[in-house]
Formats: sequence, C-alpha cells, structure tokens
Amino acid sequence: MRFRISESESALFPKECLCKLNHDKKGLTIGLPKEEHEFEKRLALTPESVQLLIEAGHQVIVESEAGLGINYSDSKFSEVGATIVQNKAEVFEADIVMKIKPPTPKEVDLLKENSTLFSLLQLANYSPKSIEKLLKKRVNAVAYEMMADNKLSFPVVNSISEIEGSAAILIAAELLSNESGGKGILLGGLPGVSPTEVVILGAGIAGSVAARAAVALGASVKVFDNDISKLRDIQRNLGRTLYTSTFHPSVLKNILKTADVVIGTLKYITGTKGFIVTEDYVREMKKGAVIIDLSVDQGGCFETSECDFSKNGSIFEKFGVLHYCVPNISSRVSRTASIALSNIFVPLLLDIGEVGGINDKIKMDLGFRHGVYVYNGKLVNTPMGHHFNLPAHDIGLFLSAF
Repeated sequence: MRFRISESESALFPKECLCKLNHDKKGLTIGLPKEEHEFEKRLALTPESVQLLIEAGHQVIVESEAGLGINYSDSKFSEVGATIVQNKAEVFEADIVMKIKPPTPKEVDLLKENSTLFSLLQLANYSPKSIEKLLKKRVNAVAYEMMADNKLSFPVVNSISEIEGSAAILIAAELLSNESGGKGILLGGLPGVSPTEVVILGAGIAGSVAARAAVALGASVKVFDNDISKLRDIQRNLGRTLYTSTFHPSVLKNILKTADVVIGTLKYITGTKGFIVTEDYVREMKKGAVIIDLSVDQGGCFETSECDFSKNGSIFEKFGVLHYCVPNISSRVSRTASIALSNIFVPLLLDIGEVGGINDKIKMDLGFRHGVYVYNGKLVNTPMGHHFNLPAHDIGLFLSAF
C-alpha cells in the first residue's frame, strides 16, 4: 500500500525518506504498434485510456493506423497527446510495448534491451523462433492471460471470456441459418417448435455467459463441468430448467447425439490438455450440428478441431458437423474488446509508474508476477518450458539480482 503525505506531515519525515518517496514514481514510455496480422483488429489501449496515461505523466507512442481496426483515426490519439509515428521501430523503442498477438521474430528484433513486452500468449500460435530471440535479449515478457489480481482471478481472461461467451451464441445462431449453409434452424424456441439443444463444455465465465444468452433465447441448455461449485452457481443463477452434469463419458456421448450446438470453453493454459470430445463422439453427432471451439488457440476441446493461424482461424465441415475454430472471436467486436482491455491495463500501467517501474511491480505484486514468462532474458514459466522443450527457472532466483 502507498501513502500520500501532506506538507505539514512532511516535517515529521527525514529528508532521505522524502527523497525516496518523491523519486519512486516513474514516467513510462508506452508503445502501441499496429498488428501485422490482418484479422487482428483489437488494440490494447483506446484514445480515452491513452489520455489518462498522458495526464499521469507518461508518454504514449502510437504507430500510424494502429487504431483503424477499432475505428479510431490517428487524430483521435494525437488529440489526447499521443505521439504518432510511421516507423514501427520507433514504437518498439518504448520501455513498454503493448501488443495483442504474440510477437513475431521481426518484432522481437526491434525490442530494446531491458524493455518489457505485453501480449497474449496463444501458445498454439507462438513462433519458437520468437521465444528463442526473446531469451537472447535482456527483456521481460508478460502474458495477458496469466496475469492475476489480488482476488486470484485472471482479469484479461475473464473479460475476453465474457465477450466470447456472448459472441459464441450469436455465431451459432448465424451458422444454423440457411444463409450460412446451416439447416435453417432458429436458435431458441417457439410455441409448437422443439427448442434448439445447446451443449456447453465448461461452467466458467464464457460458459455461463453463453448459457445465459441461450436460455434467454429459449434454447434447451446442458452444461458440463467437473467443478460442482460452478455447476451449482450456474444452476442457481439460471434456474432449474438448465441441465448440468459432470463429465461422464456415456452421458456426454448420448447428449451430443441430439445436440444442435456444442460450445467448448475449457482452457488448458496452466495445465495439461486433453480432448473432452473425441473424434468418435463427433462422428455420432447429427448432421448439420455446429461445434464452436473457444479454446482452439490452446489446443482445443475437440479432437476434430483445426485452426489455420495464417487466416482468421478455420470454418469447415467434418462428419457432417460444421466446425468454427477461430482463435480471436473477440476481434469480431474489436472496439468493445479494446475498451474492456483498456479498463484493465490503465490501472495496471499507472501502478507500474507509481511503484517505480516493471521490476518493482514484479517484486511487489504476486499476481502480476504470475503473468511474467520471460524475466531479464530468462524463461520463468514451466508450462511454456514444456511446450517449447526448454528449461524453465524459478523467477524468485533472479528477483534479488535486479
């Protein structure tokens, strides 16, 4: 906790203490590059959030046209005090670089020594060459998905999950329609018409939001999760008409046979992955059903999931079942997603400045430290080490040295 002292109270403090208090705060230089992936439209900071950072004494450098994906022109950023540059290299000269997609090898080359890179991790889309280059540089790298708060929750994951849960139902409704090659089914229910059957794998935030939206439309909803507390919460919030179950293979297999929509929301970023729905299960689903895999960027919930990261994911048919495997669904509503992310990042960046910089933040904040996977050029995340077959270290071994 930080304390502010008045002028009258300052007389009670030794000069050495006052000097330290006055010099703790650090002005940051924050870079916002334009994403190179054509389907990634989200941005880490909006002009409104940039204004708050600049008013707090920080500098923000924005690559020209970086905000077009969220319908903000360069002038919107310059009007609030941001510096607009044409050269990407100038953005990567910042102390802190805020990206969305994992860094490309070329982007890692542009990072200056002792700087910090923020981005999504998306392990399935992370270039091994990028991680190799990061480790050769004395830089820090922080994954949005792994940053925790003081309540031991993951704010970025939670925010994106809310968006994806809502979007998944809208996408399912679109894919079931004739216009998208579906069977011409209205997602929901009408008097005299059997309701659409929606199966949701995972009762976390994305699953709960998707279930609420589907129930509101009149669909018959079934939710699976091995966490009884989550199942109890979702049923208490949405009513007894909601079917809930743990992952009994025979029960799941039978329910999938009649499902119109199956949404997978389970994440494996901090543990071992496994396919909840095997190829044999998908083979027995009815023709025209829809699968939406919200965890495809981490390996997927379905054995039949495929994702081409060079495009905007994959939409394909297998065994007569339409698969929607897109890793950045929230980019479909990029402005909403960017505002939600900004709401998280602005307080974080302000606090980094207040405590004296990234190294102090890492030392003081255990939740923030959890998001660090490269520290001063050292890999400090065990799941990433396993993924890339590289040795990982305990970050605590290095904190006292820097």
